[in-house]
Amino acid sequence: MLSTLIYRSHLSDDVPVKSLARLAEKANKVNGSLHITGILLFNGTHFFQVLEGPEAAVNTLYEHICKDPRHHNVVKLMRDYAPLRRFGNAGMELFDLRKHDKESVLQAVLDRGTSKFNLTYDDRALQFLRTFIETTEKENYFEIPPADLWEFIPDDHPVFEETAVSSADGLTFAFQPIIDPLSRKIVSIEALLRSADGGSPLAYFAQLPPDKVYETDLKSKKHVFSMAQRMGIEGITLSINLLPMALVDVPDAVDFLLQEIRNNGLVPEQIVIEVTENEVISSIDALETALKQLKAAGISLAIDDFGAGSAGLLLLARFQPDKIKIDRHIISDIHQSGPKQAIVQAIIKCCSSLEIAEGVEKAEEWMWLEAAGISKFQGFLFAKPKLNGIPTVSWPEMR
Repeated sequence: MLSTLIYRSHLSDDVPVKSLARLAEKANKVNGSLHITGILLFNGTHFFQVLEGPEAAVNTLYEHICKDPRHHNVVKLMRDYAPLRRFGNAGMELFDLRKHDKESVLQAVLDRGTSKFNLTYDDRALQFLRTFIETTEKENYFEIPPADLWEFIPDDHPVFEETAVSSADGLTFAFQPIIDPLSRKIVSIEALLRSADGGSPLAYFAQLPPDKVYETDLKSKKHVFSMAQRMGIEGITLSINLLPMALVDVPDAVDFLLQEIRNNGLVPEQIVIEVTENEVISSIDALETALKQLKAAGISLAIDDFGAGSAGLLLLARFQPDKIKIDRHIISDIHQSGPKQAIVQAIIKCCSSLEIAEGVEKAEEWMWLEAAGISKFQGFLFAKPKLNGIPTVSWPEMR
């Protein structure tokens, strides 16, 4: 199977430009032995390479490319499959864009093509190539420093005391902060339902009769409000997860939530309800009515795991949430993935200042997202969820 892989990277500062011709000559021989062909564009600072060949060989070569210290900020822009090679003349042909004028450079690159069909502007690979040549997306090249520039130091003076509180009814909650790392500020605490032994919500709900899941999920909020009150979260918002259909199937669900908030000395403006787009919503109109009631009472709404399911755009259009939590599968290794970067940039353009990146585990992920314009984060990089208590945050500090 003929695979096409396109990536972009930045030439390392200590690598002389005059050495690139020798690099290309050597790579041409190696790639040719692997039946890989392609073209390498260079604009003085950045590389753009198209690799075409057997899938396994392209994957192996790309792994070596990512480890090469002569460049950095390697971002995979496209992975695709095609019946024919677009650039089949050589294992790697170096094309220095600086040696051509702007008006003719694109055509000069296309003239290197070997496809029996003319490359058209509808071709995905050409769209990426043209964008690189014309530098129309250069403002989105968020280039991050090495991860070891930062260290993450546990807070010497945590906001919350390490007081453990417990729940009942065979369930409990773990708590994880949502933070603004550069401001060193906790902006919210998320309560995550757990079984008594710390198991996941899915494990807990699996032991229940199906017709009791929504009611149990709703009634569990009585316990989390009580736990939050005992931990003393005054002045901090509390985010709770709720199955959307619990607001529809359980009678007087909104009234129950509002009453339990008051019973525990909290206020509606302090509460954020997170609904996931993963669950099938069978009655969107009834859900909309319930969410309107919550927002009218002062409770904020967040869409959790945005991008993980099929209902995210519908929820976004119908409910205009106060916050959007971008799913961790989109966040993971975003600094290396062009498609993920494009998705997040589109979310940012659509929902400016609403985004929270969850599931952040690497410094590189945080740095890229911060550069892209996101300021609120949640993940193991800063604090793991703590059962029956609020964990200490590890704040980033430059070495």
